[in-house]
Amino acid sequence: MATKLTGRVVFPNDPDYSEARTNLNLYRGKYPAAIVFCQDEMDVLNALKYARERDIPFRVRSGRHSYQNFSILNKGIVIDISEMVKVSVNTSSNTAVIDAGADLGHVYQSLWKYGRALPGGTEYSVGVAGLTLGGGIGYLSRIFGLTCDHLIGVRIVIPKGDNSAEIVEANKWKNRDLFWACCGGGGGNFGIVTQFTFQVHPIDMVSIYRVEWDFDQMEKAFDSWQNWAPFTDERLTSDIELHAKSQNLILSEGQFVGPKEELKQLIRSLLKGTRPRRIQIASLPFNKAFDHFNYPAGNEPSYFKRSGSFVYEKIPERGIQIMKKSLENAPNENASIWQQSLAGKVQAVSPTETAYFHRNALIAQEYNTTWEKGEDPKEFVEWVVALRKHMSPYTRGDYVNWPDLTIRDWPTSYYGENFDRLRKVKTRVDPMNVFNFKQSIPPFSH
Repeated sequence: MATKLTGRVVFPNDPDYSEARTNLNLYRGKYPAAIVFCQDEMDVLNALKYARERDIPFRVRSGRHSYQNFSILNKGIVIDISEMVKVSVNTSSNTAVIDAGADLGHVYQSLWKYGRALPGGTEYSVGVAGLTLGGGIGYLSRIFGLTCDHLIGVRIVIPKGDNSAEIVEANKWKNRDLFWACCGGGGGNFGIVTQFTFQVHPIDMVSIYRVEWDFDQMEKAFDSWQNWAPFTDERLTSDIELHAKSQNLILSEGQFVGPKEELKQLIRSLLKGTRPRRIQIASLPFNKAFDHFNYPAGNEPSYFKRSGSFVYEKIPERGIQIMKKSLENAPNENASIWQQSLAGKVQAVSPTETAYFHRNALIAQEYNTTWEKGEDPKEFVEWVVALRKHMSPYTRGDYVNWPDLTIRDWPTSYYGENFDRLRKVKTRVDPMNVFNFKQSIPPFSH
């Protein structure tokens, strides 16, 4: 008997289709034949079976933040889990069971009711699924590690050979290879995760800072930051954003799990030799801090191009000059280069212990630009691509959660030495390559 779609199914002629198909990146949007908003695991199973029985292409989606819109497609089916959002917290064991459709805003608010935190990203609309499956960096990375480092287990729907599907559990004791792959191997490669179990941390007050410089301080400010941020007290995770010259803004922010007085001492090294125009330091409850870092622009759909890379060694003067020149010749005022400090607890795990390979990087950096509807994207896209190319002598690889179709050797760029092992997991779990998209991990038979 043929499987039927269950859940909330949206078709192109439905009034809410436009909203339902819209991802964060409006550039090269897609028009699926149906979007299935799953309410439970059975809806996920039915959607996967339905697509396989009819040989219909499909994609899996949760937070809609796929930079290259890998989570949506033309004509096929989108299996959307964003309405599966239950969060359960056990304070005695410091664990949380989180449905895979939950976004970070919901996760953080739910955990805060119990005075707990999960190290994650900053923008509320990011899905916990995509974040975790790609690794997960944010303002608690240096003190606690990546989001995937706190993963205890998953429930995941995987394909079976008879066009059906099954739910399996993966953790350090059961389906260990699949669990390893779920810790940084990227979303949508092996199956559809429906539920995560995480270790969470008690948290209360934190301290945050914000420092601004004029653009003419860019070289000094960045060099000061890169010599300080990955090496300072690991309770402090920070970033720096180099804006287009027309914005006249170099901005560094960070979060310190400790008192304001200590943070004041720590940032002295950042400020030394520079002329900041504004310095702000505050102590506040953790929930107010994650409200502060949740920039609304990052949650609103827009036309953008983003790419990234990792910095393993300090960027020399020549590399800093390349960044400066790029920002002086940016296509518009929205162009920027953003970097976050790593090291600390991120480096406490070896590059092969989880699928997330870039453990020894000091900095993760992202090249960003946005434009308005109707503008020709060519200039903006080329700016990002050229900047990434020019910075390549001073950088390595890319973060799988910042995918870029212009990267030719993407397997090495995202996964380094872990790619072959990921292919072995893929070959065991999904030998027919049921879960596939551009830059998806192929089994050895393909």
